[in-house]
Amino acid sequence: MFRKRMGMLAVASAVAAGALTLTACSSTTTGAAPAASTASSPAAGAAAPSVAASAAGVGVALQAPAQSLQVVPGTAQQNNAPAGTGDLANPAGQQTTQAGEAWTELSATKAGDLDPVVVNGAGFTLYRFDKDTADPSKSNCAGDCAATWPPVIVDPSGKLFLDGVDMKNVGAVKRDDGSMQLTIGGWPVYRFSKDLKAGQTNGQGVGNTWFGVTPDGGKAAAGTATGGTSSTGSASGGTGVNGGGTASGDGAGAGAGAVRPATNAVLFDDKNFADNGSQGVSGTGCQNVSRVGVASSLQTDGTLKLWTEANCTGTSKVVDGSVKDLSTIGFDNKIVSIRFN
Repeated sequence: MFRKRMGMLAVASAVAAGALTLTACSSTTTGAAPAASTASSPAAGAAAPSVAASAAGVGVALQAPAQSLQVVPGTAQQNNAPAGTGDLANPAGQQTTQAGEAWTELSATKAGDLDPVVVNGAGFTLYRFDKDTADPSKSNCAGDCAATWPPVIVDPSGKLFLDGVDMKNVGAVKRDDGSMQLTIGGWPVYRFSKDLKAGQTNGQGVGNTWFGVTPDGGKAAAGTATGGTSSTGSASGGTGVNGGGTASGDGAGAGAGAVRPATNAVLFDDKNFADNGSQGVSGTGCQNVSRVGVASSLQTDGTLKLWTEANCTGTSKVVDGSVKDLSTIGFDNKIVSIRFN
């Protein structure tokens, strides 16, 4: 947490190199000073934060006139961010709206088995993409990819709330459409359209290229349970190490020492969570699948029962955690309904 209130961050309205890195600099930075912020003006004598761009690997201070991205310590809720704006205006499963660009929150926390991982102000997990680059920052996800993985877009004149994420690790990169996407550790960050509730981590490991992002830009992984044992079970039907449970199928199943009912699942048309077609299913009780008999892999973070016919009838199979290849449990292209809880 920050001990001092932050000032305004100068952000150039046009960045030739297309990449921004948040840094601290002297209050004697050349150029016209940005307008003072009543919400987070720096204390007298304190150095004001600024934004620098990287050109040929050399940090270059952006000159005024410039738009300003205001960095504020703490969460959006702690700073009384208005409802219906910023991250709260970004509907689950959809791209960032214009109202949603007003502010963005980056909070380090735990989501599912990932600890630590960064979430936004609405509690949705943020991800990084292995096919992007961090040095220099570059997004390689556009078009249909960006529809499935909405980039975290920020208005350069908006606010950025930081809670447990160091300002030095946060930056932005200019996308091909001219919008500004936040980066952590140089990696562009995204939401996942099939995370339909706060705290879900359905995008973890998709295509072996998408992972939750840590506060320093790394790949999020399962946290450590009490006693030093992982909370996730082994693959290929192995024995869970947190209570001795057994995972069904060959996925990274959750240990079943204490049964944790799943409330959602993502069904992928191809094996190994390859996102060449997928669908989300969530709720309580029996849920019929919208596209039946096409799933070849499944991601979930708990226990559920698969059925071969509608309304949870026919042949069934209980699985505990994700399954990379449903043919290993005799359910490839056979899922018609799922029972949760």
